[in-house]
Amino acid sequence: MVNWREDSGRAASDRVPLDAIVDVFRDRDDLARPLTASDIMDEVGCSRRTAHNKLNELVEEGVLETRKVGSRSRVWWEPIHERPDDRPSEASTAPEHLVEEVDLPGTGKTLKARQEALLASYEYLQEHPEAKKSDFLQDVFPQNPAEYETAEGWWNAIQPALAELPGVNPPEERGHIWHFLGG
Repeated sequence: MVNWREDSGRAASDRVPLDAIVDVFRDRDDLARPLTASDIMDEVGCSRRTAHNKLNELVEEGVLETRKVGSRSRVWWEPIHERPDDRPSEASTAPEHLVEEVDLPGTGKTLKARQEALLASYEYLQEHPEAKKSDFLQDVFPQNPAEYETAEGWWNAIQPALAELPGVNPPEERGHIWHFLGG
């Protein structure tokens, strides 16, 4: 990491090249995960203001996209531009097929019930792009108990599986709101 806070007589935003910001997006393990200004600050070693200025400049240039995800939170990502002939078939990316790939406990009828509960949770998050754990327990669990006796037991199985599905942004540590970012 290069620390761009070092004083060289120029404004901090002038010292941080746009390429350094773009490299943060391209050099990470999960290319689909959006980043925050704090992520950029940590990686590049710049101030929050510099991170925001550079990120917004990259949005204006069409290199990044951004979205507000709370009253005071914003995320940025590098858009993926696919040609129609490069896309997987609809059958392989349909939500029903995606949940079949996720590891859930159980076999047979029990596994099928849990896949249906996961699918219902995924669809719920798509319809409500900002949802809390309590929303899932109140609105999804009663119709999709997936052979769990308690809502907590159900959530302990569903939430890690839900976090694996495309477009799902689970809350960070101590966070409460799940986001659907599309996908």
